[in-house]
Amino acid sequence: MSRYVIPLVCLFLLVMQGMAMSLLPAKLVYSDLLITPHWILIFLFIIAIFYDKDHTYHAVWYGLIFGLLIDVVYTGVLGVYMITYTLIIYVVHGLKKLVHANFPAAFLLAVIGLILADALLYIVYSFVQITSISWVDYGLLRLLPTLAANMIFFTLLYPLVKERVYDWSEEISNV
Repeated sequence: MSRYVIPLVCLFLLVMQGMAMSLLPAKLVYSDLLITPHWILIFLFIIAIFYDKDHTYHAVWYGLIFGLLIDVVYTGVLGVYMITYTLIIYVVHGLKKLVHANFPAAFLLAVIGLILADALLYIVYSFVQITSISWVDYGLLRLLPTLAANMIFFTLLYPLVKERVYDWSEEISNV
């Protein structure tokens, strides 16, 4: 069952993150702050932490597939999100072995993963000259608001899906 639910949730989040900016107040949307929703990445962090075992990499594969879909649907450069999401989820998957699977650890891994992913996206987009803002402006006007908004999403999503994801993991293990 979980093999169908996880991609459906990711597909739903793909659609919803495209509409996320319309859910925010106009005063915030039209300010200097740049908020990028990374809802699929946040969900895949939870999958990597609570669903994947040490020898399985479902979240990494979902990151590859849905990163490519984000590239196709929302960006003009193919492969940036695909490679970034895959790499960062792999890193989080490796780091989860160092901490216990609970809310503070998952929150910390999500913060680290989100900072790494957004910074890597900024570096790639700077390299191909799609963006030209300075590191200071990037940190203040994009990274911090993006981090805050996505961690609010993580805090709301975590209690809704954590137990289900863990149950799905046990269901897969018993098959």
